[in-house]
Amino acid sequence: MTSTLSRAIAHYPNRFDPGVLSELPEHLQATIQRRNKVLGPGYTLIYREPVEFVSGHGAHLIDRDGNDYLDAYNNVPCVGHAHPHVAEAVARQMAVVNTNTRYVQEALVDYAERLLSTFPEELSRLSIACSGSEANDLAVRVARFHTGGEGVIVTRWAYHGLTREVASFSPTLGAGSPLGPNVRLIDAPDPRLVAPGSTLAEHMRRQVRGAIGDLERHGYRLAALITDCAHSSDGIFTDPPGYLRAVVEEVHAAGGVYIADEVQSGFARLGESMWGFSRHGVVPDIVTMGKPMGNGLPISGVVFRPEVCEEFGRNVRYFNTFGGSSIPVAAGAAVLDVFEKENVRQRVLENGNALRAGLREITEDSPYVAEVRGAGLYVGVEIVKDRETLEPDRALAEDVINDMRDRRVLISGTGTSANTLKIRPPLAFDSADVTRFLETFAEVAKNRL
Repeated sequence: MTSTLSRAIAHYPNRFDPGVLSELPEHLQATIQRRNKVLGPGYTLIYREPVEFVSGHGAHLIDRDGNDYLDAYNNVPCVGHAHPHVAEAVARQMAVVNTNTRYVQEALVDYAERLLSTFPEELSRLSIACSGSEANDLAVRVARFHTGGEGVIVTRWAYHGLTREVASFSPTLGAGSPLGPNVRLIDAPDPRLVAPGSTLAEHMRRQVRGAIGDLERHGYRLAALITDCAHSSDGIFTDPPGYLRAVVEEVHAAGGVYIADEVQSGFARLGESMWGFSRHGVVPDIVTMGKPMGNGLPISGVVFRPEVCEEFGRNVRYFNTFGGSSIPVAAGAAVLDVFEKENVRQRVLENGNALRAGLREITEDSPYVAEVRGAGLYVGVEIVKDRETLEPDRALAEDVINDMRDRRVLISGTGTSANTLKIRPPLAFDSADVTRFLETFAEVAKNRL
């Protein structure tokens, strides 16, 4: 069957090829054909054989035939699919009232105080939006107003969102979504790129210094460096902690601000703390959040140092019809309840450690696994053709991903060559889920790795 992949999705990891539609079961063919007729451009299905789910619980999804899939990929349902406490809180609020931030809402203030209490005291102002894209758009807008600069620095394969502004500094979107002339790229913090005798902190400092210099040569003053503390799209690089301090020093020396994009790495995803930046001993100027905040309800946030956002607030009106409205706020508050009642961070830390240890044991003798890396419940397994050359093997990575899917365990891929397995389950992932995952992965590795 001839592939019909468009340029827009050719690089997208683990994507479904519509050219093989006729090979799928009839009910899937029919639904996908209907989908293609009514949905707008740019949508992508994943897996060689897409899957349809009708319910979920914890870290599990159930298909239309009642089969249980272990979800080790979706971070949107942060505290678990269909968590009863979150569902009840949302249903209760829907039955009462849904107003916006133009009206006094004690529940909104309560939520803001609770959320801000998880941050360093320097970060004490919260704006609420609906998506991570909106949050990053607002963050950069405020950064520009505060600094008077236009320049933005991101890592080489970063993803920060889909608005026109944010897409201009999201290189992973590819050639069809060009970068802005005010955007410069730096390496992700891969320790293997460090020259002998140097350190990762110095390597990253030089990268940022060079980017700032090039921006200035082209007439752009630095506004912000924005990084995802898990470097999710770059291939998942979380360690070693501490290198970020040198980077932030360089940014501040140039008059810019540091924006920590915690959409992926926040809410205890990395295990050791609530926020990924905390692992590095830095306090950002701005922090953005998204997907996990409402366990699937559209709520996102931007947290500021007051001195960074006050002048913007005096001169620019900000209002978001749904950002900060009663129902998403109820979901956000319920998520914080679950974190407190279930000790989610400790669960992430323990099960993440067990998961990575098990993966390293399974792959330690494989010539096709360069590295198992990550923190908490964010894990990358880099698949290569040869451990010595580190040449990426996307095809083998996709074989592993789809073999796992065929055994009803969901993962995906990431990285500049889409050859790193992305393992990022809901934080409800427990010890039994770890065992099931490792047993399934061992079966696949025996055949593939």
